[in-house]
Amino acid sequence: MAKTEQGNGLGVRDSTGKLTDNHGKRGGSDPEVNGSAIDEENPVDKYGFSGGAQQASGAGAEEVPIDVLRQREAKWLEMLNNWDKWMAKKHRKVKDRCQKGIPPSLRGRAWLYLTGGKVKREQNQHKFQELDEQPGDPKWVDIIERDLHRQFPFHEMFAARGGHGQQDLFRVLKAYTLHRPEEGYCQAQAPIAAVLLMHMPAEDAFWVLVQMCEKYLPGYYSAGLEAIQLDGEILYALLRRVSPTAHRHLKKHKVEPIMYMTEWFMCAFSRSLPWASVLRVWDMFLCEGVKILFRVGLVLLKCMLGSQEKLKTCQGPYETMERLRAIQPQYVQETFLVHEVIELAVQEKDIEKEHLAQLRRWKETHGDLQCKSPPRMHGAKAIMAADPPSRQDLRQNPTIIVSGGGGGSPPVGQNAGANPKTAGPQPPADPGGQVDGSPLLKHKVESKESMSSGELDTYL
Repeated sequence: MAKTEQGNGLGVRDSTGKLTDNHGKRGGSDPEVNGSAIDEENPVDKYGFSGGAQQASGAGAEEVPIDVLRQREAKWLEMLNNWDKWMAKKHRKVKDRCQKGIPPSLRGRAWLYLTGGKVKREQNQHKFQELDEQPGDPKWVDIIERDLHRQFPFHEMFAARGGHGQQDLFRVLKAYTLHRPEEGYCQAQAPIAAVLLMHMPAEDAFWVLVQMCEKYLPGYYSAGLEAIQLDGEILYALLRRVSPTAHRHLKKHKVEPIMYMTEWFMCAFSRSLPWASVLRVWDMFLCEGVKILFRVGLVLLKCMLGSQEKLKTCQGPYETMERLRAIQPQYVQETFLVHEVIELAVQEKDIEKEHLAQLRRWKETHGDLQCKSPPRMHGAKAIMAADPPSRQDLRQNPTIIVSGGGGGSPPVGQNAGANPKTAGPQPPADPGGQVDGSPLLKHKVESKESMSSGELDTYL
């Protein structure tokens, strides 16, 4: 199988099942290896980045008026408080609101509910703590430790070697190897877990990671990477319908899907798009399932290779790959990309039809699959239908009671575990003045203690 793009932090398993980086090195010359990659002179953007490809440039990100954002926050709080009813009777409205973008202050909690991570956490209480206390398999522990500094080194949460972000990332990834010892660890799981930790505490991030690996992308992180190879062929087949020109070009130059889509899909585009676009893609992906990843891939291929004019500079496989490694900014801009993804007519049934066809071809050429993965769940509604939650599973468990003080709206904390600089504006209070809280906050205040606005700014 072809290796992934040089320098992307991903690797392939060798004959022993271990993962290596692209150069097989144990060290590297990355600027972040010996400590923080953040340059103190560079300002941190609203997402927490001080540099690198993910840092917001100030152009391209959609700015939502504050009054519209407040309205969306109130609607999302109402949905989260009655999640089972909304998913059963008004799923279309939930999907529409995910397409518009989940409010930053509630994104972590919404992802937890959309994926079914909240239900899994409630049904497996203390499981994460038990895994967290175990030492882990030394083979995986060693590889995970060597990967920590590669995950978003210009983000303030992960910049410091041994900082709280890297510590939590290690905990989540180690716990997963203990939860699924037959699967172990794959390097592409690290950026997924890092994105989750930017929005929620470690325990919640662990259960969302479990859901993503088992429900959304089953088999992606198993030895042999058969599932990602199959999805590459599905993407290639769908491209024939979406953009015949791009399909013919890739076929002519023998550019296999695994050469350009591995990092896209395995990292859910978290390392390939501007951060504003990453978050919007994830909002839709965690609601609607893997079809969103297919749509994003198809949109990018069509935009970059979809006309003879665009192909004038792509006269061979090398030039084609270089073009796909450097997507032009206008095609990954948040508003443009989200609109194109929503409008693209590729549905679950199209993906499943091609999946069956590719399975037949795989069996003819490779024999039976070595990794038997569970069926893929196409989004939040399918996950909830497969394992209907109880009201107790969905009940919110606030750790802080916030009393409103003075005039105007009462102060309220942002999403549990979220980074204060990256979590966006704070939402209106839950009914009764309750908000979810992080375990970290318990050390600062008792559950029934009121906090001043100044304290909220510090601890929430």
